[in-house]
Amino acid sequence: MGSSMGDDGGTLAVTGDPEADQLVRDDPFALLLGMMLDQQIPMEWAFKGPIRLAERLGDRFSPAAIAEMAPDELETAFKTKPALHRFPGSMAKRCGELARHIVEHYDGDAGAVWADVRSGKALYDRLRALPGYGDEKAKIFVAILAKRFGVAPRGWKAVAGPFADRQPRSVADIDGPDALAEVRLWKKNQKAAGKSKQD
Repeated sequence: MGSSMGDDGGTLAVTGDPEADQLVRDDPFALLLGMMLDQQIPMEWAFKGPIRLAERLGDRFSPAAIAEMAPDELETAFKTKPALHRFPGSMAKRCGELARHIVEHYDGDAGAVWADVRSGKALYDRLRALPGYGDEKAKIFVAILAKRFGVAPRGWKAVAGPFADRQPRSVADIDGPDALAEVRLWKKNQKAAGKSKQD
């Protein structure tokens, strides 16, 4: 599974499923994959994706094994009902790309993406280079590492931007059901405010 997330395993708890949350806390690749899947589907569904994929792949749930899988086999694992995403085909392809990137750049150890990082900017750059990680996703992941796992390199707040503050606004702020509800409410209010501005 690569580098562990530390003795306490972090405080991230998004899914309401103890086993799903535990895998994401313990396995750096599962954490990266959950964040990658977190788009156009509910957060809980995205972060349950890794354990569902692990159940389907068994001992092949690792960057090295996934990197070597045939694309159609990985796609089948994503598409098997219940599908792992609203767009399982494209996400299966991206998962394969993520696994190959980790193998090529970090010798298959997903935790090495942040294990020896010296600055927030360096961490952001590494995350931004990952397949499926745009600007906002990379910023949120920096905040996840700092807020939930104690990985807080110098300057992390500057690169995380608004996701570094105390307002519950992203998955980085979720340590249980209450926090999840607060983040949902914030997003709902932001969406409503955006619509009113356009009227």
